[in-house]
Amino acid sequence: MSEYIAVGLASVLALGISAQWLAWRTKLPAILLLLGFGIIAGPVTGLLDPDKLMGDLLSPFVSISVAIILFEGGLSLKMSEFRKIGGTVIKLITIGVIVTWTLASLAALYILDLGLELSVLFGAILIVTGPTVIVPLLRQVRPTETAGSVVKWEGIVNDPIGAMMAVLVFEVIISGGFSNMDGHAGLVIIQTLAYGTFFGAIGAGIMYFTLKKHWIPDYLQNPVTLMIVVGVFVISNHLQHESGLLTVTVMGIILANQKSARIKHIIEFKENLQVLLISALFILLASRLEVSALEFFNWGAALFLVVLILVIRPAAIFFSTLGSNLNWREKAFVAWMAPRGIVAAAISAVFALRLEQEGYADAEQLVPYTFIVIIATVTIYGLSASPVAKLLGVAKAAPKGVVIVGAHNWARMIAHAIKEFGFKVLVADSNWENITKARKSGLDTYYGNILSEYAMDEIDLDGIGKTLALTPNDEVNSLTAIQFAEIFGNSSVFQLPPLSTASKKELESNDSLGGRTLFSKEMNFDKISEFLRSGAGIRKTPITPEFSFENYEKKYGDKALPLFVVSSSNTIEPFSLDNPPSPQAGDTIIGLVSEDADSKNPSDNETDQKPDPKLPH
Repeated sequence: MSEYIAVGLASVLALGISAQWLAWRTKLPAILLLLGFGIIAGPVTGLLDPDKLMGDLLSPFVSISVAIILFEGGLSLKMSEFRKIGGTVIKLITIGVIVTWTLASLAALYILDLGLELSVLFGAILIVTGPTVIVPLLRQVRPTETAGSVVKWEGIVNDPIGAMMAVLVFEVIISGGFSNMDGHAGLVIIQTLAYGTFFGAIGAGIMYFTLKKHWIPDYLQNPVTLMIVVGVFVISNHLQHESGLLTVTVMGIILANQKSARIKHIIEFKENLQVLLISALFILLASRLEVSALEFFNWGAALFLVVLILVIRPAAIFFSTLGSNLNWREKAFVAWMAPRGIVAAAISAVFALRLEQEGYADAEQLVPYTFIVIIATVTIYGLSASPVAKLLGVAKAAPKGVVIVGAHNWARMIAHAIKEFGFKVLVADSNWENITKARKSGLDTYYGNILSEYAMDEIDLDGIGKTLALTPNDEVNSLTAIQFAEIFGNSSVFQLPPLSTASKKELESNDSLGGRTLFSKEMNFDKISEFLRSGAGIRKTPITPEFSFENYEKKYGDKALPLFVVSSSNTIEPFSLDNPPSPQAGDTIIGLVSEDADSKNPSDNETDQKPDPKLPH
């Protein structure tokens, strides 16, 4: 038995991570592949049986995992966003919830024929719009700030509200049904809100003071945070059923919006943990489905989905956004973003099991119908979100811009050369003199320590997709690369090679821990500065069928240092040590060319930019 459990857990982990990787490679929604892998491993092949694998631990594992996921979601909610869209969000979690609940319950009653009590419960479950699905989709779609913030806030805040409403209906059902309903229902809501808010604040307060007072060593901060999150969740749930989801959400929001305690490392830890938990949860819950569940996907279910997507969601958004500052394009996008995710799956699984134990035979229909909604909405919204956003004009352009860390003389030259091709360029530096010169020359700037905890909140990275660390400090360059790799990915973060005095070990450390090495191994900050002081300048050279990159290299040799390639499709790629670009006809090379280089060039379109006489040392 123990061997079966070990193999089963390893299989869940392997399937989950494989699905995540495949989703990254194929640009498909990860949740869709996770569901597919889970269904194949469970009902299709019978290789995975979650109930046999985890037994009575399955339900607590699901509950605690959802709590951690919601806490991480709360950490992403900034009050600066809420101030702009707060009115709309409040309407969505009140008016929108009521409209969705009412219409979904009616549709379940008359289309799916679930019965009144189960229909109302199913409608409450469908209130939740799944942050585990929405957040990755938003990252892929890149909608405008307003539309994206509304969808994100709604998805995260709706989770505990939907769970609370589902619990309310469940309590009414097991207490005798709607015919016996009394003031107990209102009391349940008040208690859930009270316990959730109180323990959320308590948990956030404990975390704040332990971090602020340095009562916990760095290596224990993440485990202690996890312990507190799980602890307040369990206590809150014990005192008031399902209030724990609200507790952890409130705790995350409070911690995210305080300014004194450092929580960046906690956010990073929770993000990594979230990937593992989402992967495991969807694999486990999808594999619990039975083959017989396929019979529920009939014309009635198809009609219900059509009504849910094309009638109920638009109606909820219409009534919730009356009088808001959203334009019709943003409203349409929000109306087209309502995938259901892990919370709906978890709640339906738990409630269905308990209702079956109470003698509700029809309760077994909850899980298959919920998964039909999840699979359908994730597929439809996941595959169509980007095209719809582009059609509505609410999708941001692909981030082609560059942030340059370092605003010294030749960094500004490079910034101007890139900007002339129409790319957004932002230069950052803690040296006021450099920043002043950059501003006077017309560059967008950020003055301050790029490595500070709040720099990422202050810098406008909209439209930017690459980082160039060009400071004379190797450590700063490496740390900058590490920081921006979390945002843009390792492949889009570049830094200068270390100074020639660096040891081989330092060089290896630089390559492994920092960004991709720019230009060549020898051309560090000092070498480039020396090259420019000798009279070299920036030259933009078009590549043509008659003048290839090979011709460029033969002509200039060591008299030129290629810096970037601007492609004919309007993208820019730095020359890097690990994987330099291969310029083709129609591309343009931005490079440093020595003053005494041969000026004869088959292309008459070359343009030069000379450096200022005084370069940094």
